[in-house]
Amino acid sequence: MRKFGKGGRGNPALALAFFLCRFFFISSFCTAESIESGVYPLISQLNRRDENFKRLISDVEANRRRVFNRTISWRDPNRESAGDIAGALTVYRYVPNEDDDILSLAARCSIPYSALASVNRLSNSAMFEAGKPVLIPSVPGIFVPKEPKSDIEILLASSRFPPAEDDAAEIVMNGVEFFFFPGKEYDTTERAFFLNTGFRFPLRSYRVTSTFGMRKNPVTGNMRLHQGIDLAAPAGTEVYAAGDGVVTEIGNNPIYGNYIIIRHNNNWASLYGHLQSVGTSLRSNVKSGTIIGRVGSTGQSTGPHLHFELRQNGRAQDPDKFLFLPGGR
Repeated sequence: MRKFGKGGRGNPALALAFFLCRFFFISSFCTAESIESGVYPLISQLNRRDENFKRLISDVEANRRRVFNRTISWRDPNRESAGDIAGALTVYRYVPNEDDDILSLAARCSIPYSALASVNRLSNSAMFEAGKPVLIPSVPGIFVPKEPKSDIEILLASSRFPPAEDDAAEIVMNGVEFFFFPGKEYDTTERAFFLNTGFRFPLRSYRVTSTFGMRKNPVTGNMRLHQGIDLAAPAGTEVYAAGDGVVTEIGNNPIYGNYIIIRHNNNWASLYGHLQSVGTSLRSNVKSGTIIGRVGSTGQSTGPHLHFELRQNGRAQDPDKFLFLPGGR
């Protein structure tokens, strides 16, 4: 038998062909080292004519079975660990086209959209864009950075850190350290926030002095619907945008005093009233958590506080059903 190794006398052309085939085969797959270094096989089209897409689907099917078996055998001390599941993780790269969105991509790849969103650090569904490469993991689960930065990452971390024993595995991708929670998905609040139907509290420190609903007006004494919530805080306290959006109105009137209205996705809007000062401008694009003003007592007010409203299709909604406080409520 001829040898292709060093010192062998085999056909050099055949040896070269063997080497190239072996190199291509190995480099086509995502190893733990390639995940850490950011080398990911490219999926060009989402059908089985694409070899990398075929491999992804095969990996996903195998890994979903492993996650399912781990879940149903939670009392078995010999079940696979989170680290074992993470060891099977492969990651692929795909460039979305105009017809793609995160929900359809997740469906095509048989992966929950929460896995796609968290591994790509997308704060909301609007951040998924045509032409912007995304990573596709082969294991369903939630990826939470050890150092969360966006509101949704802070929200994810607030309910999962520190991870329970064998609930997560530590992995590194593109130089970012993650806790990976195999088989986990967004809860109701996290889904609402990612799909832009959830909002952050506009103050970091406050006391709720009036809730949404019928009440006696503290100034006039009349019974009427209070269309928002009142958050007491010292004058000058920073006020934050409750979500990404566009400033559509800045004004002053006898009821709200100085106020701001921000339009969000899905026909939502937020209102901030009784402001001491305004720190943004009309038609500005703001991100969730952007400082837009400061707490005051302008308009119909008995003391420094923020009057905050959420409206959907122009109709007032109870903010308490849609708000979360970064770091935990």
